Amino acid sequence: MSRFVALTIALVLSHVATADDRDRFGLADKHAPAGIMGDHMHEKGEWMVEYKYMNMYMEDNRRGDDKVSDQDAIGPPGPPPGIVVDGIQTNNGATPTQMTMEMHMAHIMYGATDDISLYTMLMLPSLTMDHIRGDAPNPGGPRGSEFTTHNSGFGDTAFGALVRLLGDDDEELILNLGCSVPTGDIYRETTNPSGGFGPPQPLPFPMRLGSGTFNARPGITYKRFSDWWSWGLQFQTDIPIGRNYRGYSVSDEFRLNSWTSILLTDKWALSVRKEHVWKTAFDGTDSSANNAVISTNVEEFRGGYWYNLGIGTQMSLHGHYFNAEIVPTLYQNLDGIQLETDFAVIASWSKAW
Repeated sequence: MSRFVALTIALVLSHVATADDRDRFGLADKHAPAGIMGDHMHEKGEWMVEYKYMNMYMEDNRRGDDKVSDQDAIGPPGPPPGIVVDGIQTNNGATPTQMTMEMHMAHIMYGATDDISLYTMLMLPSLTMDHIRGDAPNPGGPRGSEFTTHNSGFGDTAFGALVRLLGDDDEELILNLGCSVPTGDIYRETTNPSGGFGPPQPLPFPMRLGSGTFNARPGITYKRFSDWWSWGLQFQTDIPIGRNYRGYSVSDEFRLNSWTSILLTDKWALSVRKEHVWKTAFDGTDSSANNAVISTNVEEFRGGYWYNLGIGTQMSLHGHYFNAEIVPTLYQNLDGIQLETDFAVIASWSKAW
């Protein structure tokens, strides 16, 4: 361990001594950690392609900042679904127990000028949610039997422009004029909840692939560079405009990120990121969603606050850039009954020319 510490200190000191001879924006921390978007620019005429992968894992239910057992989330047998028992709205139909959300993202950037970069991102989500039933799916069936729903396909498409307001070897200020268009499907049906014995039901809100609305996604990023370390601050939003054709709009979302990256070598950096996420409840009502059956159909149960910690690494090798993070959720306070978020894994590869 002492040799590792001594080697790390020696590497840091060697970078400090040679910092004036380096292209500061060419070092491994030129990009923010993997969970950040809209943080860097490209020179005029330069292209970048990126593949990014995210896997978010959720398990167990929570109401506010308290855990809720599966049986309490369903409610006791007998009361009609949707009533409040001990301060908790019961479902009596089913409750989710865990969910995996995978996201494949294809990102393209182009430097229109030295101070304006254009971008677009295609997203392909893959969503899997496990449940237990409150009532038997067919006569004589057991309470608490399990079923799984799955949905995948194209999500909403993001595009926009990054505008450099300030940029030199010491600091950079970037305005993100972003938006998204509703290319993700928001209505698919399944017979899995009824075990194939009942009519198809629409997938609940967390299982839908898009927002169904045009969304404004403005943001701003500030980065500060030192000889062997850098730090950044970003505020990013995602705000639906109006309601979709199903009669609702998804949450207004606000993200505040701050991070510090430390250069171990010119080509390798480690990072620590703190993230605050606020989401509002859905606005409006989807008449096809029976919110008395399951909590994932309740528009008021979609908001909350999350505090995440990202531990990551960035690496530049022979013109290829690699970025990875593991992001555990340290605290969350959820509106109504929702699956709690445990952690996410994010990784990307990019190439610019």
